[in-house]
Amino acid sequence: MTYRGPAEVMNRPRITHARRRPRRTPSWWRDAIGVLCWVTVLVVVALWVSGRGFQNLLSGPADLLTSLGRLSGLVAADLLLVQVFLMARVPMIERSYGQDELARRHRLVGFWSFNLLLLHIGLILVGYTLRDHNDLVHETWSVVTTYGGMLLATAATLALTLVVVTSVRAARRALRYESWHLLHLYAYLGVGLSIPHEIWTGADFTTSALARTYWWSVYGVALGAILLYRVALPLWRTLRHGLTVREVIPEAPGVVTVLLGGRGLHRMPVQAGQYFVFRFLDGPGWSRGNPYSLSASPAPDRLRVTAKTAGDGGSRLARVRPGTRVAVEGPYGRLTAERRVTERVAMFACGIGITPLRALLEELSYAPGDAVLVYRAHDAGDLVFREELEHLARVRGITVHYLLGPRIQGRKSWLPVGAEAWSDEDAVRRAVPELELYDVYVCGPDRWMDALCAAVLTAGLPAGQLHQERFSW
Repeated sequence: MTYRGPAEVMNRPRITHARRRPRRTPSWWRDAIGVLCWVTVLVVVALWVSGRGFQNLLSGPADLLTSLGRLSGLVAADLLLVQVFLMARVPMIERSYGQDELARRHRLVGFWSFNLLLLHIGLILVGYTLRDHNDLVHETWSVVTTYGGMLLATAATLALTLVVVTSVRAARRALRYESWHLLHLYAYLGVGLSIPHEIWTGADFTTSALARTYWWSVYGVALGAILLYRVALPLWRTLRHGLTVREVIPEAPGVVTVLLGGRGLHRMPVQAGQYFVFRFLDGPGWSRGNPYSLSASPAPDRLRVTAKTAGDGGSRLARVRPGTRVAVEGPYGRLTAERRVTERVAMFACGIGITPLRALLEELSYAPGDAVLVYRAHDAGDLVFREELEHLARVRGITVHYLLGPRIQGRKSWLPVGAEAWSDEDAVRRAVPELELYDVYVCGPDRWMDALCAAVLTAGLPAGQLHQERFSW
């Protein structure tokens, strides 16, 4: 199962320093955040009830539909704000969930919010049509053109529809990351454009001081979170640490490493396994951020990232020149030492997924013989950091297995061609005997990770000892 060959000599500075003590995220943070999200929904429902929402259900068909339309619109607006908080990069939320899980929850909450928005529009229009004894087309035109803020609300609906449509998996596959990210920013425009019609025509705003206080408060906190954590904090860290490109090193076919220097990096709360969103300030396209994991344990004066050169972001990374200034957002991610619960570690990497795991192997504490790395690649030429990994294996007693070859056709497996005789679970047990005594870290393409994670859990690993983070968008 283990492939060995002559180690490549790579001309680069060795990044070594004392390993850091991991920061622990309080376990109650996650529960508190979830409870708070549900509390906001309950508050909105309570405000609707206090505004005679329930009584109006018994006042005839028109009032029934209008009242339900109010409720669905209020909950939709509240869930829209929950979406904003989930992706506002609030450290407490980020550290409790991690960006991959936050992205999934953001998408789920978004679809619920959007469906409730459509229900709100439909119920309100039909309710008004019954009340005014009008036809639906003329009533819709009257509402849009004569009610305060409705033209802006219509624009908000169109912006949110664009965001939802481009969030569907098929649409995401057809778009470049940079294009998808730009389109996704229209969600903020949708939130902003929806506010005037709530102020001018919303029954809660116009009749209830308590409701006005609640909504102005949550809108203000949401805006503050965005300005603080998406704008001010990244700008402050960029100016404070003054990151610049020191060296660009071809790593393997289609892979490049970039060394970044800066000042006071020991004050940056970053751990091995995390990633930043980088913007290289070297000309047109500088505003497009791309997420890259650290490929070495962070040093007091240096960071290192390694990525594929495919796509707009990767090709730009390959062309960047020493001396280029770099803007950063982050650090983000939970694929770190703080999630560890045992003394032993096993790393499963595929392709460029080796980058955060290589940094973790350098930073984590473990005894000789208590760490295993299984590295899957198409062929020996695609092995990234081979010389460094074998140096770590010699110095720190890591067992390294290379699995080389194309994927097995017609089978959802993490194994390469040539290993068809093994089941996925048996291969895991063979690579990592006594699997239940290990923390397992996994990084690679989504389908490969799906197969590997299913195999390790089936092989007997407790779920709390499996650590993964998805970087797909």
